[in-house]
Amino acid sequence: MPSVAPVRQGALRVSVMDEISDGSPWMPVLLAIDYTDRFFHSDIVTASLLFVIIPSYFYLLGSRLDLLLTGIVLAFTNGEAIVSWIRDSTTLHTLALYSAFILVSWTAFRLAHSSFSVKNTTSWSGPGRPYLIPSRTSHTRMFPKKHSFAYSYLITGVPVGYKGDANEVISVDAGEQSSLTRAWYHVDAADYLERGRGDLGLRGKLDNYLKSQGADPADFPHAYLLTAARFLGYHFNPVSFWYLYSADKVLSAVVLEVNNTFGERRPYLLLRDFAEETKHLAGRNAVSPATRVKGSLAKDFHVSPFNSRKGSYSVLASDPLGPDMEGFRGIDITINLSSSKGHPKLVARLFSEGDAVDPATLGVLDKAKFLLSWFWVGFVTFPRIVKEAAVLFFKHKLHVWYRPEPLKESLGRHADRLERDMEMLFRRYLQFCVQQSPNAVSVTYIPSGVTDIDKEVYVSAAAEKGPGEAEQIEMRVLTPIFYTRFVRYAHDFEAIFSELTENGTIWVDKPHVLPDIFLKKGASPLHASGLVDFATFKLIQRLRRRPDRIPFASTSVDPPVSSSSRVIDIRDFRISPMDAYILAHDDDAVKRTYQSAVLRVLMADHLFLGSTELLGAVLLGLRLAICYLSATSLDRVLSGLR
Repeated sequence: MPSVAPVRQGALRVSVMDEISDGSPWMPVLLAIDYTDRFFHSDIVTASLLFVIIPSYFYLLGSRLDLLLTGIVLAFTNGEAIVSWIRDSTTLHTLALYSAFILVSWTAFRLAHSSFSVKNTTSWSGPGRPYLIPSRTSHTRMFPKKHSFAYSYLITGVPVGYKGDANEVISVDAGEQSSLTRAWYHVDAADYLERGRGDLGLRGKLDNYLKSQGADPADFPHAYLLTAARFLGYHFNPVSFWYLYSADKVLSAVVLEVNNTFGERRPYLLLRDFAEETKHLAGRNAVSPATRVKGSLAKDFHVSPFNSRKGSYSVLASDPLGPDMEGFRGIDITINLSSSKGHPKLVARLFSEGDAVDPATLGVLDKAKFLLSWFWVGFVTFPRIVKEAAVLFFKHKLHVWYRPEPLKESLGRHADRLERDMEMLFRRYLQFCVQQSPNAVSVTYIPSGVTDIDKEVYVSAAAEKGPGEAEQIEMRVLTPIFYTRFVRYAHDFEAIFSELTENGTIWVDKPHVLPDIFLKKGASPLHASGLVDFATFKLIQRLRRRPDRIPFASTSVDPPVSSSSRVIDIRDFRISPMDAYILAHDDDAVKRTYQSAVLRVLMADHLFLGSTELLGAVLLGLRLAICYLSATSLDRVLSGLR
């Protein structure tokens, strides 16, 4: 008779409730007792999970992502009810209709608002004008396998120094405007040359780059930029071309700014050889050809996974502008790639198709027609590249060259979140080391992968007090991977020299000054203020090991050296100098950030082949499992109470 007791218990509960009037002061107490009794009888394990374990996790380790994942699981477990609600909900259908209406209205308003071309075009007294340039790019590979492709491409041309809006079609350096309110095509100085520093504008960043190459910006007072502009905030730009003109408006140089799919960047400066042109024309008794820049460049930047970082480029770029930089002749650029042995490998071309479009002349219908014809091109550039790469790999079986870390002349990729945290901590530690140096030194630190700082200068206390001149040193981090590699070493003196001489993740102009900054001393004993800090840094000490050397120029048929060849460090050390600095000199928030970041790096090194991305995926899976347990437990309890 197992079903009798619950029936009698339910009957008794109803009988007791009937005996107490609704106005009785005991009614809320009895209702609370009844609700609690029903809850705990539903599932005591579920109750424990819901009220003890899961809240503890959300309080100690949880974030908004956990709440989002829990909501997604709840929606998934109640999928039929949600689908039924979506299908039958008049409110939702009305909301979708209004959203579509708002989107269409916003687009129509933008087009209509920008139709008054004269009022909405910023005046510009310099040479050149903004243009939209329908173009085509082609690639012909000749070695080791033949392969060709071509596709449409949209180029935006703007005079360097122009700031403002051209009929709300093209904008340059629009400040803090949202990507949804600025012009359709936007050129942001922050996207070019050195990372960040959009406040300098295109002209300021170009001048800084020319100075870094030993060129005088005054020799090139006029410049014109051809690039793939942002469209509604989206940006994918494999290469930009800066045309530099003399005071007489004669094309004198070209800067090729190359970006790869890893987020790395390499600008090349190619000067026009007027002497060679004159000699060539005199020898042939010919008239001057169309203005162009021709020259060769050493290939020292990783662009395609099917080419090594060796060889050379030959470039031929014609002047896109007419006399006095006022017209537009069209784009005609050819780049030839040769192997290190001189074999022609690849010919790439970029050329305009049809007439350039002056945005100031476009009416509302012209704008709508142009946008419908070209809005999609920027979004499909990367998928097109992936498609051609798949053909080369699967069909032509070309070797894949693993990406090497960039050289000094290149800009490293953007740092991920872990590397940004480590950069901030390394910056603090470097400043501390410099200040503690017994010698008079001044260090100019240039980070990699971050945009919040350009460079910083740290001066030792001895230099501030002493009468003599401090030793100047420049320290340039070449790739964000340096920061996560640095904390793997137990000794910072060894770390900085190994990364400088063996792995090339950092460049220093005066390495002999480094011992004045990173003193070769024994690590400090572990003095932690609390049990958690002691246990955490003890674990870091146990897990820490010297990282493998970074392999150079390896291919898919010559894989990197396996981790089995790792050198075992048998030295007896305690904690690293940077560990000791964090323990002694920083607040709790910085300490937690350091502990979390270093443990992630070391755990990935031991368990996931050094991949913090794989570790992150595993941790995300664990969080998803906890959120699933939380959501299903909550759903079961709520179902039992209904």
